[in-house]
Amino acid sequence: MSTEDKLVKKKRRNQYIAFGIFSAISYSIVALLFVILAFIVVKGIGVISWEFITAMPKEGMTSGGIFPAIIGTLCLVVVSMLFAFPVGVLAAIYMNEYVKEGWVKKIIKQMTNNLAGVPSIVFGLFGMSLFVNKLGFGDSILAGGLTLGLLVLPVVIRTTEESLKSVDDTFRQASLGLGASKWQTTRNVVFPIAFPNIITGLILSIGRVSGETAPILFTVAAYFLPKLPTSIFDQAMALPYHLYVISTSGTNIEASRAMAYGTALILIFIVLVSNLLANKLRKYFGKKVKMN
Repeated sequence: MSTEDKLVKKKRRNQYIAFGIFSAISYSIVALLFVILAFIVVKGIGVISWEFITAMPKEGMTSGGIFPAIIGTLCLVVVSMLFAFPVGVLAAIYMNEYVKEGWVKKIIKQMTNNLAGVPSIVFGLFGMSLFVNKLGFGDSILAGGLTLGLLVLPVVIRTTEESLKSVDDTFRQASLGLGASKWQTTRNVVFPIAFPNIITGLILSIGRVSGETAPILFTVAAYFLPKLPTSIFDQAMALPYHLYVISTSGTNIEASRAMAYGTALILIFIVLVSNLLANKLRKYFGKKVKMN
């Protein structure tokens, strides 16, 4: 066997080893995910019932259902997304399409990245200071939703900016060459093409908002509130905080242990359904872009 053949064989062997390692890591991550899901399902499926989903909590959360916590979580997700998604998308469009390369753009990007790394409990303290106390919203869905919106704002900005960058400049040049203005080009050409990928930011944001505990601890969450909110200025229960309390410091931790696993299972289900709906939306707009 020649030296060249030996080198080729060695490269192929190294390639197979590398691919084998990468494949093992990938399958291990998937397996770990299924193990976690299986654990939650096995522990929580026994408590899941129509009453558990639709009933009010009773006896200090040792019996009854979690319906107020489900509604409170959905309200927080909606309010936070109504704030974070438009603001984040518009901010990303401004930075990518209008701000020229330079120190101003670098500072804005750096600040956005730094904001993404701030611990969630710091956002909770800021939300309590600004929305709860300064603006007078009190412990409310509005204060909690706005705080969560600030938390995921960097995610929306970064994913939207990367989506806009992926649009080929020839589309912009063609539109401008036909006499369209910068805003018309951005609104009618660039944004529709990038929108399917922009929804990725929405998916990530919904998942994070649904599971955050620290921000809502200071701004909205109540442990035992057996009634539904009637407005965005009401306090509400939320699944993450509810799960945290009944697992660590409830009135009877052992009696409510099964309810904790059931709550975790419902929370995972809500996040899964939200992600599936967002993926459907992304595919729908992706097909429209391809058809056009």
